[in-house]
Amino acid sequence: MCSCALRETRHVKTTGGENEGEAGEGALGVSGQFHLEPLNATVLQDSDVRFNATVKGEWQVMTWNVQELLVLTIYATGFTSSSSDQFSAQNCSSDTSCVEFTIHNVTRSDSGPVVCTVQGHYGSRTAQLFVQESGTVDILGGNVTVVQDQQVEFQCATTAWFPEPTVSWTRNGEAVNSSLYNTNTTAAHGDRFNSTSVLRFQAVSNTTVECLATVPALTSPQSSSVHLVVVPKPPDWTVLIAVVVSIGGFALLVLLILGIIFCCKRRKEKERNYQDEMRRVRTQSQMSGVSPAGQRQGQVNLGYTTDGQTSVTPSELNDSGFSQTNHSNHSEIPEVVNSHQAANGYSSAYNTLDGAGVRKHRHVTIV
Repeated sequence: MCSCALRETRHVKTTGGENEGEAGEGALGVSGQFHLEPLNATVLQDSDVRFNATVKGEWQVMTWNVQELLVLTIYATGFTSSSSDQFSAQNCSSDTSCVEFTIHNVTRSDSGPVVCTVQGHYGSRTAQLFVQESGTVDILGGNVTVVQDQQVEFQCATTAWFPEPTVSWTRNGEAVNSSLYNTNTTAAHGDRFNSTSVLRFQAVSNTTVECLATVPALTSPQSSSVHLVVVPKPPDWTVLIAVVVSIGGFALLVLLILGIIFCCKRRKEKERNYQDEMRRVRTQSQMSGVSPAGQRQGQVNLGYTTDGQTSVTPSELNDSGFSQTNHSNHSEIPEVVNSHQAANGYSSAYNTLDGAGVRKHRHVTIV
């Protein structure tokens, strides 16, 4: 509310003709002074507003008009006439030269000029009344819990304000830069205003977030606050897992290569040892002519056939003189008796001789 005093040198005509106004203006400097304060009053709806009229000198009748309607008349004798209980007047103090005019429970319909007129040679003074409305403020969603370094968003809604409210934000009591939030306002029913403000920032630590809305008539802003709880960010195992997998895969590949090399080496060593052993045995056999340790040594039966085989191809013949009749179902072996078999008395019940002196053989195993 603005309080000020201003001496005016002109009159605002409310009653009477031009001659009365001119007479009052001409006599003002001689008869006295007339002040009205405040000249501009801004208040909230449903509150009381007061105007003080100070008259230096004697006066008889004072009138008050709101929205060009006469609402109160005061006589110097102390009698007061009011159009309703919403309007009242009393002396500011023991000094009867000051009159306090009060409008109770003002509404937006009371906004406009408030005119005080002192009849006689004082004329009129005019003040302006502005009635505003305070709505509600609410941060939607309540308290929020997020992971550290996460982008967080808060939305503040203001409802039923007049005129358009000024919306701002604070974090831990400190004002937030206007570049971090965006506010949109729309006109609602009855010329009231609703607005939505969105605040975005990166969560670093626990924070108290507050949304404030105000109009000039408010001595302190309306506000709504919530708490932002920030939890530590979990460790990022992705890189570690990738490193472990890479190292493990490389180690497995190395082990696989080493295993293949080792197996190949062992195989070659076994083949070499076997060849060396066979070479050593043949050498010993050739040098001694007999099997070592007096063991009996058999000879390879070149006429041996496996079960089911009925013929031996000519390529299977060797220097020992074995022959095969192509159309015979049995292997034919010349009458050859191993010297060792004769010496040891080995014979087979499966060996027979035909008229040509050829022994027929079915299955013979010589040991």
